[in-house]
Amino acid sequence: MKFEIQGKDPNSKARAATISTAHGEIQTPIFMPVGTVASVKSVHQRELKEDIKAQIILGNTYHLYLRPGIGILNQAGGLHKFMNWDRPILTDSGGFQVYSLSDRRKVTEEGVRFKSHIDGSYHMFTPEYSMEIQRNIGADIIMAFDELTGIPAEYKDAKRAMHVTHRWLERCRTWLNENPSLYGYEQTLYPIVQGNSFHDLRKESAEFVANFGADGNAIGGLSVGEPEEVMYEITDLVTDILPQDKPRYLMGVGTPWNILECIALGVDQFDCVMPTRNARNGMLFTWNGVMNMKNAKWKDDFSPLDESGKSYVDSYYSKAYVRHLFVAEEYLGKQIASVHNLAFYLDLVQTARKHILDGDFTEWKNRILPQLKQRL
Repeated sequence: MKFEIQGKDPNSKARAATISTAHGEIQTPIFMPVGTVASVKSVHQRELKEDIKAQIILGNTYHLYLRPGIGILNQAGGLHKFMNWDRPILTDSGGFQVYSLSDRRKVTEEGVRFKSHIDGSYHMFTPEYSMEIQRNIGADIIMAFDELTGIPAEYKDAKRAMHVTHRWLERCRTWLNENPSLYGYEQTLYPIVQGNSFHDLRKESAEFVANFGADGNAIGGLSVGEPEEVMYEITDLVTDILPQDKPRYLMGVGTPWNILECIALGVDQFDCVMPTRNARNGMLFTWNGVMNMKNAKWKDDFSPLDESGKSYVDSYYSKAYVRHLFVAEEYLGKQIASVHNLAFYLDLVQTARKHILDGDFTEWKNRILPQLKQRL
């Protein structure tokens, strides 16, 4: 994997760059749609490529391990071929999903034993097994197996989890070095900075990760319910320490305004279920603000869904029609809203990239943020 910076904003840490992988180039800053079980919910791969213009998507190690299983993915030749997606893929390590199974898991130095949310069967994830699963999935970018703690947390618990994460990172690298690639191309391992909301722990973890020498790095354990100001503080602290010449990925973030603020703090890659999850509940993000499509105010509004939207659905359907679909609980409404939101998120980061290259990103961001947040 290669990372080349094309431009920097003079008034923030924002930068525009290109990540080159075996399955194509990624223009950053970038938003990566979440394809949990080899599918971005409600969206066809053709729409992802041609309308949403996704450059990279995510797969989920925990869910793909349970269904369809690594045997099927290996027989298919990896996730790219299984789901017919020829652009880059990133997989998480399963760490966050295991964390979310708080009443179904037990963490030890060896790894995490957990119960499947599907049938209650017991499984064990270790750093080595997470790497083996991700090797079989075949993603271009793979994440180190980590342990995170919710915010707030006890200092001693956050410190213990951080040190476990560092030890597990070494085990991930050892396994990868001892086992050849499967599908004829290399995979890039991203370590994950942990440390909860404690500045000294985040600093220690960021320095450990920076010295690890990986080709890209991630910031984990945020966007788990903490105030936005805490997210920004920690992100700012960590991006000051992580290498300037490597991509930085902030995991699980967030709203359009979160993304713009964190681009300003030096983050290059983002993912979040918000655009699709909120879409399924009728919430649309637009350049003019946030729309709740279930509101009666749209009942007889026959104007285009979003006059400034870049997706075909924005001009193809009216607000009144999409509102009707949600009131009628018709699945098409969720599909239309998902395509719209993802296309908007991709448009958001590509517009941010343009302003970084033009040198006026900070001025543009500060002007657009109040508009994005308003409720229509």
